[in-house]
Amino acid sequence: MADQEMEARRIILYPVSGEKAFRLMEMENKLVFAVVKTASKRTISKAVEELYNVRVTKLNVVNTPKGIKKAYVQLAPENSAEDIATRLGVL
Repeated sequence: MADQEMEARRIILYPVSGEKAFRLMEMENKLVFAVVKTASKRTISKAVEELYNVRVTKLNVVNTPKGIKKAYVQLAPENSAEDIATRLGVL
């Protein structure tokens, strides 16, 4: 179990905080993370589910012009993105 958590922590670099991220959190129950460039949607989804004990319903990935890969993670209705952000210290 500890090995899986360490691997998940290597995939998720940090939570993204900004106006768009806060709006998505409040309106669409989404979190935004910067992730490793080599990570696939499946590995990102598993990492988020394992680290934060939530269920992911949708995941979009964007490569920014600055070279950062961002994952837009929509959580299941029973999970609150704002609660997770509070635990992470984003809010």
